[in-house]
Amino acid sequence: MVRKADITTDLVARLIASQFPQWADLPVRPVDEDGWDNATFRLGEQLSVRLPSAEDYVGAIAKEQRWLPVLAPQLPLPIPQPVAVGEPGCGFSRPWSVYRWIDGDPVTEDTLTDPVQFAADLAGFLGALYRVDPDGGPPPGQHNWWRGGPLDVYDGQARESLRDLRGHINTGLAAEVWETALATPLPDTPVWFHGDAQPGNLLLTGGRLSAVIDFGTCGIGDPSCDTTIAWTFLSGEASRVFAQRLPVDSATWVRGRGWAIWKAMLVLGMSLESGDTQDAELTTGVIGKILADHLASR
Repeated sequence: MVRKADITTDLVARLIASQFPQWADLPVRPVDEDGWDNATFRLGEQLSVRLPSAEDYVGAIAKEQRWLPVLAPQLPLPIPQPVAVGEPGCGFSRPWSVYRWIDGDPVTEDTLTDPVQFAADLAGFLGALYRVDPDGGPPPGQHNWWRGGPLDVYDGQARESLRDLRGHINTGLAAEVWETALATPLPDTPVWFHGDAQPGNLLLTGGRLSAVIDFGTCGIGDPSCDTTIAWTFLSGEASRVFAQRLPVDSATWVRGRGWAIWKAMLVLGMSLESGDTQDAELTTGVIGKILADHLASR
């Protein structure tokens, strides 16, 4: 079994040399900010290489290769452009991808100079994505961890978190958020969604949102999973503008709070178990924002 730690610059260089000799002379180096699902490397100045870190993430490769070229011309900001698909080899047992490199700064509280404008730009991008014809697009499934589908796929996990977090959060109110989301019907018409519109997948240029990357969790279905940044990162006026500009109805926000509380409770449980007090404090704050939003919507 190949672990993420086993995916090194040497392995990537050997894969490139054996399958794409035209790029064999280009230097390979790790990116500054890497993700969890894939190991990503720079290949020269114009390309990047992404290798799934586990078998669970392989399903996103064919999806991105098929659909990103369809989505790109219909969106207001750059998204990843597939260039080639690599095959298993050199001891690496999974397919992998080569993309055009997209320049930009990662979104952090320090790099984001105008959160309100950022919120408006992100809502505008997602709105454009929702308008793309969903015909033939990938429905929720293992390829995107069931984003866009019914929340009840995670009901057991959410109930376990509610039991484990007694004494750490208001589990009665958190259960109400979860159960209200479960009881809210899915929309009749599926749309394209990103599925992980979080700071790590958003790039800035000159302080403005300039690109959206990592479409591994994208698909067609319920876009409520795209609302979660309203609680995980945005706050105050920026959160209000995002909610105002995102072209979804109030039921979508109800289900969005369900997605957000499920993930936040899961992360908080892991943080408490590992003793990561800083992450636990941050996640407790996120849960507090979700609960406050739910109370305000009653």
